[in-house]
Amino acid sequence: MNVLLVNGSPHKEGCTHTALAQVAEALHQEQIGTAEFWIGNKPLSGCIACKACAQTRRCVFNDKVNEFLDIASSYDGFVFGTPVHWAGATGAITSFLDRAFYADLNGGGNRFLLRPAAAVISARRAGTTATWDQLNKYFGLMQMPIITSRYWNMVHGAKPEDVVKDAEGMQTMRILGKNMAYFLKCKNAAQQAGVLPPEQEPFVFTNFIRE
Repeated sequence: MNVLLVNGSPHKEGCTHTALAQVAEALHQEQIGTAEFWIGNKPLSGCIACKACAQTRRCVFNDKVNEFLDIASSYDGFVFGTPVHWAGATGAITSFLDRAFYADLNGGGNRFLLRPAAAVISARRAGTTATWDQLNKYFGLMQMPIITSRYWNMVHGAKPEDVVKDAEGMQTMRILGKNMAYFLKCKNAAQQAGVLPPEQEPFVFTNFIRE
């Protein structure tokens, strides 16, 4: 079993990476493999609602989003990390998730269905819980079980060395990794025992306008 840690920070080895590395260490102790995927610091367009992904299951913009979609099916769980910018997730990871999840959903996707996910938030001071709520909405819509910790999944610090000193934050990351490992092992045990996933119904899309 393997978990993909998605680093949504513009800094490849900054505070968000430091938090994700602690999650990875806990997963390794539970014999769960990991890899880290950095979304980079190049501009990422938002979704333009062209719906080309309905045919291709990939985004019309061929960048880090498609790199991620090409490997996502190989992983059993996901952890998405972001720093806080203006009391919310970064614009880059917001565009990244908008496009990645829409391409899968609009293309009749199965890359993420019932695969557990967690959000990890890094901030100097505030905006963490609002950002955590923001990212969890993606997982809820994609039918991805949301993995939590003893506290909200956040760390604090302006520099990586500050984050390491956040004892409670580091513990929260370790417990998150252990909880993710436990869920994956339980899911695997259920599959081995013949417990089938729920049957998927066709999508029903409505709006609130009535004749």
